[in-house]
Amino acid sequence: MSGTQDRIRALPIWQGSIEIEPLKGGLSNESFTVTDGAGKFVVRFGRDFPFHHVFRDRELMAARAAHAAGFAPEVVHAEPGVMVSRFIEGKTYGVEDVQANIPRIAEVVQRFHDRMPAHVSGAGFIFWVFHVIRDYAHTLREGGSRMAPRLEEFLALSSEMEAAQVPLPIVYGHHDFLPANFIDDGGRVWIIDFEYAGFGTAMFDLAGIASNAGFDAEQSEALMRAYLGHAPDDAFRRGHAAMQCASLLREAMWSMVSELHLDAPGVDYVAYTQENLDALDQAAAAYRGRFGQT
Repeated sequence: MSGTQDRIRALPIWQGSIEIEPLKGGLSNESFTVTDGAGKFVVRFGRDFPFHHVFRDRELMAARAAHAAGFAPEVVHAEPGVMVSRFIEGKTYGVEDVQANIPRIAEVVQRFHDRMPAHVSGAGFIFWVFHVIRDYAHTLREGGSRMAPRLEEFLALSSEMEAAQVPLPIVYGHHDFLPANFIDDGGRVWIIDFEYAGFGTAMFDLAGIASNAGFDAEQSEALMRAYLGHAPDDAFRRGHAAMQCASLLREAMWSMVSELHLDAPGVDYVAYTQENLDALDQAAAAYRGRFGQT
């Protein structure tokens, strides 16, 4: 910790003395709040994770674009392995907050999808969850994962859920809408953490919000209706329910890959894997009970 704090103190941006506090909650990165004479900031450490398709230059571009588009705090400094953003005074959402603010979440996500393409730059990164799942399977198989015996089962489920998708316009998505990536300052909802941001289908963000916040069918319906501006049709409902399964499978396999490659302080990846597999079992059973098997 002292070496990390020494690196923070050495950053050439501080005004006067600084106070450093660890910021808990990250599953793969180390973050701190820093207060100096000019205000409060978040210092985020992270290296490239090719096994997770995470590259910090792309994350930095997306974070700056999100600020320019009006969704994210300003990035005030960046250098290899470090990004410093302004701290947002507000409530970091939990599951209950997302469930209680469905119209607000739908509105900010819809605007994010629409406005971000005008601000992003560089090569267009595409996030397609079913490719991610297939690539994670390669990584897990080659890495000798303890979950290797179940990979064919996971891939078969992924193919089933991919077949249920409906064609949608390409948008610029966030692709990691855990509840804690929304911050409410009392007047607006901010979005943070852009490691997986890129072009893709709105369905993944809508499904990720629902699966990560434990939505029931009624809450999922409310989210889809608020986002679309009208009731979804049956094909959209089916695709959304299937994508919730894909979102949970991707999160579980993300954790399996993390078991092989990451060691974030205080994070139990094995437990997180099981937590998501348990949620996946429930979501898949609900999907098949409602829509049958593809």
